[in-house]
Amino acid sequence: MTNATLYHIGFGRNDLGETPPSIALLSGDPERAKLIAHSYLHSVRLLSENRGLDSYVGILPNGRSLLCATSGMGASSTSIVVHELVQVGIRLIIRVGSCGSIQEHVAVGSTVITSAALCRQGAANDIAPIEYPAAADPFVTVALAHAANTLNVKYHVGITASVDTFYEGQERSQSVQRPLLRSLREITEEYRSLNILNYEMESGTLFKMAGVYGFRAGCVCGVVAQRTVKEDIVLAEKDTAIDNAIRIAIKAAEQWEEPY
Repeated sequence: MTNATLYHIGFGRNDLGETPPSIALLSGDPERAKLIAHSYLHSVRLLSENRGLDSYVGILPNGRSLLCATSGMGASSTSIVVHELVQVGIRLIIRVGSCGSIQEHVAVGSTVITSAALCRQGAANDIAPIEYPAAADPFVTVALAHAANTLNVKYHVGITASVDTFYEGQERSQSVQRPLLRSLREITEEYRSLNILNYEMESGTLFKMAGVYGFRAGCVCGVVAQRTVKEDIVLAEKDTAIDNAIRIAIKAAEQWEEPY
């Protein structure tokens, strides 16, 4: 743990107050971090707006301190932020994101709680070997599922394909102005047959880092695209999906009890 101001996140342990948070909700979008902080916490303080990695600290209704941080898009940026969050004392990180479904039964507007990730990310390979499991903490996964049940939010628990690119890596062949690499053609159908639920871009690296560095991690994402129908994000359902993911993460953070 360090009291120094960290280069990328722009704050240090001393900035977190007398009762520093041990839990962080991590969003790719700085506006989502701001929304979470100002909609669900009180006594909110802006910690940093450094490099677009906006961070806030505030208090949950039960009195627990919570950090709302921004990872940026993709695994490389996420790995930097996660390293620095752990350095200032964060012991549980819940990613609150968006994703695209690749299964017909996983509808837009619902949520996916990732139990493990098929990790196809270069950043993760710098953390641990390819074979190293990218698994969420099981207690965090159960806490997220329990929160979703409490809130009566539609959710699915399962495996996520966590990849480095939004277009090529998620086989958006209509959006890419050249033929995809042969290794990526029909990969979505292959993943579908493996019972993978969705695509996203950060959880695999987050989970490997949690295993290697000894903190807990989970992930809940709002489903904003249905890839069995089309490549595009369904903007009409986006806000509902993201709000559902946020509410699940907030409830889980509020009810969290360290299991051992």
